[in-house]
Amino acid sequence: MKFALASLTALVLTVLGGAALAQTPAAELAQPPQNAQTWSIISGSGQHGRSLRWTDAQGVRWSREGILLRGFVTEIDQQLRFAPDGALAGQIVRGVTPSGDAGEQFSASAGRYEFRSPVDRAEGEAAAGSHYASFGGSIDSTVALVDALLAAPQRTLNLLPSGRARLEDLATLQVSSGGETKTLTAYAIIGIGLSPFPIWYEGDRFFASAGFLSWMPVGWESVAAELNRAQDAALATRSASLIGRIAPRATLPVVFQNVRIYDAENLAFRDAMTVVVQDGRISAVSPAASASIPAQAIVYQGQGRTLVPGLWDNHQHYGNDDSGPLLLSQGITSVRDPGNNPETAPARQSRIEAGEILGTRIVPSMLIDGVGPNAAQTAVPVRNREEAIAAVRRARAENYFGVKLYGSLDPAWVAPMAREARRLGLRVHGHIPRGMRPLAAVRAGYNEITHINWVMMQAMPESVIQQSNGLQRFYGPAQFGPGVNLVSPSVRAYLSELQRRSIAVDPTLSTFEPLYVPEAGEVPATYAPFIGTLPPQVERGLKAGGLLATPEVSREQMRTGFRSLVALVGELHRRGVTIVAGTDGTGLELVRELELYVEAGMTPAQALATATIVPARQFGVGAESGAIAVGRLAELVLVEGDPSRNIGALRNVLAVMRDGRLMQGSDLRAAAGISGPARR
Repeated sequence: MKFALASLTALVLTVLGGAALAQTPAAELAQPPQNAQTWSIISGSGQHGRSLRWTDAQGVRWSREGILLRGFVTEIDQQLRFAPDGALAGQIVRGVTPSGDAGEQFSASAGRYEFRSPVDRAEGEAAAGSHYASFGGSIDSTVALVDALLAAPQRTLNLLPSGRARLEDLATLQVSSGGETKTLTAYAIIGIGLSPFPIWYEGDRFFASAGFLSWMPVGWESVAAELNRAQDAALATRSASLIGRIAPRATLPVVFQNVRIYDAENLAFRDAMTVVVQDGRISAVSPAASASIPAQAIVYQGQGRTLVPGLWDNHQHYGNDDSGPLLLSQGITSVRDPGNNPETAPARQSRIEAGEILGTRIVPSMLIDGVGPNAAQTAVPVRNREEAIAAVRRARAENYFGVKLYGSLDPAWVAPMAREARRLGLRVHGHIPRGMRPLAAVRAGYNEITHINWVMMQAMPESVIQQSNGLQRFYGPAQFGPGVNLVSPSVRAYLSELQRRSIAVDPTLSTFEPLYVPEAGEVPATYAPFIGTLPPQVERGLKAGGLLATPEVSREQMRTGFRSLVALVGELHRRGVTIVAGTDGTGLELVRELELYVEAGMTPAQALATATIVPARQFGVGAESGAIAVGRLAELVLVEGDPSRNIGALRNVLAVMRDGRLMQGSDLRAAAGISGPARR
C-alpha cells in the first residue's frame, strides 16, 4: 500500500469538482493499431499492465495504458500534439484512475497556454522554452518532457504551470535479450519530485523506465533488474558527494546546553538539561546547572528547544539512494523497511552502513506474496508451500530481520512459514491473506499486524474478507468500521488476545487519512504544513484527493470510517497493545501519524515512544538506540519548540546526529528539494 509522492499522480487522481471533463469509459478509449509499440508494466512479482504508443495519420502521438496494481485500476489514453518546432502544443488525457476521472487538457499557441486537470486549471503567457508538466497521463508524458529537455539549452526547461526541470546524464549500459544487444543511456530528471527520476533511452528514443514498477519493451522484460542495479549504482555515486558537504563527522564534542529532553525510558520530558556527545556516543546527561562543558565543544543553546532521540519510521519502503536527506530532514534516523526490491535494497543498506552515502539505519523485512493480479510489486513471488518456506529461508540467509506476508498468499501457508521464521529467529508481520481474519493470522504465528485496516478486518463481514486483497481492504473498513462496537465482548476479547500474545500493530493512520478524507483539490492534513516548501509538481500532486466515492461508500462515510480507525488505535493503546509508528510514505507523514495518536488518546510522551524507544526495543537495538542516555549512540534530533505541548513541533528540525555525523536541518531540507521549514 505504497503511496509515495513520486507515484501519486500514477495511482491517485480525481475529478475536478464541477469543472471536470466528461469521464471517458474504458470501452470508448482509443484502440491501438497492430503496429503500436508496446511496453510491459512489470515488477518482481509479475506483469501489472501494458503501455502502447503510436502516431496517427495526422501526426498525433497516442498512448494507451492499463494498470492493475493491488486492486487499483488505471485505464487511460493520451494524445500529444507538437508544434512545427517540436514544442508541445496540446495534450488530452481521458479515462479512469483509482480515484475517478483522469480527464486533462492542455493547449499552447501564440505565446499563450491554458489547461485543466482533475485538480486545477489556469491560463496565461507561455514563455519560449516552457513545457507543460502534466498532472497525470501515461508514461509518454514523461517521455515528451525528456525529449524536450534533451533539445533544450543546458538541458533545462521552465515548467508550466510552475517549476523548473533539468536533465543529467546518469549511466550507460549494454543489455542483451534474444540475441540482440543494445547500448542504453540513463538520464535523471531533476526538479519534478523529491528525488531524481531515472529514465532509459536508446540513442534519442525512449527505451524503458525502471523502478518499483518498470515499463519495459516487450521482449526485454528480463533486463529490468540490470537497469535497476545500474541506475541505483549511478545514483549512489551522485549521492556520495553530499556526505562531506552536509554531514561532516563531529570531531569535537557536541553539547546541547540547557535544553528540554525527552526521556523515552520514563515517558517524560525534562527541562533544563545538558547532553554531551563525544565520538558518536552520549557521554553525559545532567541538569544544566551542574553540567560540565568540554573545552572546544560545538555548543547548541537549548532555550525554547527540545532534544529527542532520533525518530523511527516503522513503515518506510526506502526509496533510493537519495532518500536519506529527506528522511533525516524529518528527524528520522532509523527505519523498518517492510519490503523492497531484493535485487537492489541490500546493496543500498551496505552503502549506508559503510558511510558511502547518507542514510538511516535500515531494519529490513523480506516481502513475500503469492502470484496473481493483486500481488505486491516488490515481493518475492511464491507459488506453493515449498516455495513459500524457501523464501523464508532466503530471508534468513540474506540477513533480513523479518518477513512480511501479503494478501495473495494461500492462508494455508501462513502457519508453516511462521514456524520456519520462528525457528530462524525472524519476525513475522504483514497484511492478512485474502479469506483470512487477523486473529487466525496471529494464532498462526504473526508477531505484528501491518496497517490499522487489517486490525479492523476482524469485525468485517465475510463478503469483505473474501475480497480483502483488492479494494475491499479500503472500502470495507470505511463502510462497516463505524458500526463496530469497540467495547463489545467479542472485540474486547480479540484486542485482549492481541495484548496477551504481545502482538504489535503498525497503524499507518497517516496513509488512510489522505485516502479517506480529502476531496479533489484539497491538500490532506498530513502535508498541509509543508505547502510552499515542496517542488511545485509535488504540491500539485498532493491535491489529488482521496479514493473515489462509490454508491456504497460516500466521502462522508469514508471520513467517518477514518475516525473509527483512529478510535481503534486509541482502544489498542488503552488495552496495552504495542504500537509502532510508521508512514508507508515519504517520511513527511511521520509527525502527522503521532498527532493522530494524540487525537486517539495518547499523551505526547506516549505517542513519541512509538517512534523512539518502542521500535528500538522491538527491532533489537534498544540497548543502542531509542533513548537519550549515557553510553547510547548519539542518534539525536534538536527541534524548535515544545512537543510535550504540541507534538507537531517535531517538524521544526534544527539539527540531527547519526553515525557520528552532525547535520543541520536546513542543509538536509535543501538537499531533499525542500525550500524551508514546515509551517508551525
